[in-house]
Amino acid sequence: MENGRIQIKRIFICILGVATIVLVNMNLDRRLSLGNSEIKISYAAFKSRGTTLTPRMTPKITTPSSGEPQWEDPGPYHVAYPRNYKFIINNTPTCRTRSPFLLMMVPVAPSDVAARDAIRKTWGSETVVQGEVVGTLFLVGLPGGADAGQQQEKLSQENDLHRDLIQSDFQDSYGNLTIKTMVMLEWLAAHCTNASYVMKIDSDMLVNVPNLVKLLLDPGTAKQNYMTGLVWWHSPVLRDPFNKFYLPRDVIAEPEFPPYPLGMAYVMSLDLPWKILQVSPRIKPLFIEDAYLGMCLKHLGISPTDPPENTMFIVDPVHPLSSCSLSKVIAVTTTSIAQMKRYWETSKGPDAKC
Repeated sequence: MENGRIQIKRIFICILGVATIVLVNMNLDRRLSLGNSEIKISYAAFKSRGTTLTPRMTPKITTPSSGEPQWEDPGPYHVAYPRNYKFIINNTPTCRTRSPFLLMMVPVAPSDVAARDAIRKTWGSETVVQGEVVGTLFLVGLPGGADAGQQQEKLSQENDLHRDLIQSDFQDSYGNLTIKTMVMLEWLAAHCTNASYVMKIDSDMLVNVPNLVKLLLDPGTAKQNYMTGLVWWHSPVLRDPFNKFYLPRDVIAEPEFPPYPLGMAYVMSLDLPWKILQVSPRIKPLFIEDAYLGMCLKHLGISPTDPPENTMFIVDPVHPLSSCSLSKVIAVTTTSIAQMKRYWETSKGPDAKC
């Protein structure tokens, strides 16, 4: 009798154990099922916002042991540079199959096809001037907005046609102009060291390329450590918080910036991009692009050079410009594409003289 009760007890314990295992497995399956449902719901919500997951966009958790840099927020007065920016359109033959004497680099918004086409048909079409090879390239970042993907596709098609675009993967915006300039210097230092000079020129400018080449061929123009344009000497650091170029004293304590050429148009010898890149890590990059370059030049012990004539670089002209003025100018701001085209045609005509 006693043995029978022991046997029943053992059977009951076995049944209880099996039931416990079954319940645990059922609960685990339910959790896994719920977890998968949550993942599906989250992904569906992500797609409903019109966004496509790509390997580049997939969130990635980095740890100190991953070896990847942990970037800090640059704040309101600086920009996110240096970073590991990459060139995603970079197949121009310029500086690869031919080395220009002068390279024109035009930072331009990705969407501004009209400005690029206007330059291609005017001063950007001048490829041999006074026997010297001249090249023109357009520098863009990533397009933004709801139609960014469409813009990117159009950029690729445009480059297939002209092969004169350089694109990097920073976000193209007014606040990132310093990034754009530093990425331009990176490209020049890596791909165009055999050129003699580079001009950084805004897309709303008219350039008299023959006058520029004439200046650069002059025996008195330096071949190294050379930077010119409309140089601002004793430019004050603005302390008015309501001014868009405001900088507090804890960002820059000096009352004045070092001298620098205005960003609308400046020329440098091709030894300078590499030199500026060497010192830039020691100077936290300001969002004011041209002033930041002046700070880098000061660190190098280099001063920009005034052009021989104050008529060569004009930032705020009184329009309309005469044929005499156009015959003397190197770079001048224009108010429209139509005006830039008209001025260029005038500068090429027989009456472009004083």
